[in-house]
Amino acid sequence: MFDALLLKTFVTVVDEDGFSRAAEKLHLTQSAVSGHLRRLEEQIGKPLLKRTTRSQQLTPDGERLIAYARTILALHRDAWAQLTRTPFQGRVRIGVSEDFVEARLLRALQECAALHPGMELDVQVNIPGTLLNQMKQGDLELVIGSMCGAREPGLLLWQEPLVWAWSAQPLMQLPTPLPLALFPEPCPYREAALTRLAQAGITQRTAMLCSSTAGLRAAALAGFAVAPMAASQLGQGLAALGSEQGLPALPDVQFRLYTATHADPQMIAAVSQVIIDYCSVRRQ
Repeated sequence: MFDALLLKTFVTVVDEDGFSRAAEKLHLTQSAVSGHLRRLEEQIGKPLLKRTTRSQQLTPDGERLIAYARTILALHRDAWAQLTRTPFQGRVRIGVSEDFVEARLLRALQECAALHPGMELDVQVNIPGTLLNQMKQGDLELVIGSMCGAREPGLLLWQEPLVWAWSAQPLMQLPTPLPLALFPEPCPYREAALTRLAQAGITQRTAMLCSSTAGLRAAALAGFAVAPMAASQLGQGLAALGSEQGLPALPDVQFRLYTATHADPQMIAAVSQVIIDYCSVRRQ
């Protein structure tokens, strides 16, 4: 039989892309994490990871086991929640940044509320800076937001490149001044884009002020304006511009989970775990 602790360590090493970060997340020493992986490999009699000095990759057997491991751990959590849950009574107000809203996330939150009768979940969509200000004022319990540089403490869910989005059609030359499609302040993408352009000495103008990712995409797809957005948001019809077009590199986007101090710890823990699990699957 598989040891759930060893499976959890294995999944964390894969998700965190390394032993040191996995050790930090699990509050273990790096040698303990290595020991867990070694014991798991000894139990099944096959290697799970190909290790080098700088990285590790899943072996074919590791690829097979990781899917089973996630399912086993999810069943453990569900069983524990069903048998130990307390009757939650109250509302959890969640702020979600525009580029994070997905139907699968909302379904996961809906399933969480169904497991805990008496829990009500309210979701508000806005830009991260506004959501964090609302949380500080006591209007939100959780915020899932994207940041370029961690100015606020929060749990790192994952990170990816921020890119200059433009139509995938052949490009001869970018207009001058550079037309931009931006969210209003306080937006981390806006701030990063304007800062990097100023540092590079590139003139720009705000050609379109948007309130949604759909607006940014429309502006970029039409070739009306260049839009800074997370790489995973590009999709069909869009391409990332870069140094070949004379544009400076943008910083990585960090997606983080923020928790209010006034929130009910038990309800927040339940909802936070759903979000963390969702993100671990979304990253694959």
